[in-house]
Amino acid sequence: MRGLADPAVTFLIVLAIGIVAGLLTQRYMRGSWLAKQITSSTRGMVTSALVGVAGSFIGFHIAVLLHLAGGVG
Repeated sequence: MRGLADPAVTFLIVLAIGIVAGLLTQRYMRGSWLAKQITSSTRGMVTSALVGVAGSFIGFHIAVLLHLAGGVG
């Protein structure tokens, strides 16, 4: 086993960070004015979690491209 450099562990960590970030954003930030105008409501918890996961994967891959993610590659 390679520990934290194992791709499965990295995937689960990025997934967990994204879910937590999305749910915290949903809980503590209000919906944007534009989102309320378009949808007449705010996002649900699942949507916020999915947006957080997408953001964490994009951020992780940018960090890998910039060689900021230690122990990966």
